This record gives sequence, structure tokens and C-alpha cells, in this order.
Amino acid sequence: RILCAVYALIAAAALIATWSQNVAYLHHPAGFLGSFLQDLTVNAAARSISIDIVLFFLAAAIFMVLEARKHAIPYVWAYIVGGMLIAISVTFPLFLIARERKLAAE
Repeated sequence: RILCAVYALIAAAALIATWSQNVAYLHHPAGFLGSFLQDLTVNAAARSISIDIVLFFLAAAIFMVLEARKHAIPYVWAYIVGGMLIAISVTFPLFLIARERKLAAE
């Protein structure tokens, strides 16, 4: 239970932290994606963290699919799509909660 609570706190903090920054792009809804993607490459630091997150997302998605199959965790696709649309830092801890609950039930 404590581990699940820690994961939930991380997910909540990640949601607030990422979307408090993403709100800056909502003033121009038609250009949200274009402006966002352009800003991911403005300097070496932005490119580094962008590449880091993309590669982490790939590793996390593989892990989630394999663990979901192993432990019959439903809707793994929702965690992956949510990771792309919301933030992987939000959905990965949520998946870990689902995994911990499944492990506890087993």
C-alpha cells in the first residue's frame, strides 16, 4: 500500500508539473503541437531531455506490455496512449500501481 501511495503521489506531482508547463501552449490550440515540437529542439539541453524522454518512453512501453501480458493487466494500451497524450511520468506510475495490485492479488 505504501508503494502504491508513493506511485500515486509521483503521478499526481508529474501531472501538475508537466501540465502547468503545457498550459503555456494552449493559448494557440491550432499550433499547439507545432509550437511544442519546435521548442523541444531549441537548444542542446532541450534536445537532450527530449531524446531522453522518448527513449525512456520506449523502454517503459516495452516493459508495460510485457508485464501486462505476464500478469494479465488490462488496458495496457491506455497507459501507453496516455503516456503520449498526457505524460509518461504520469501514466507509468499509474501502471506500476496496477501491477502492484495485480501482484498482491496473485
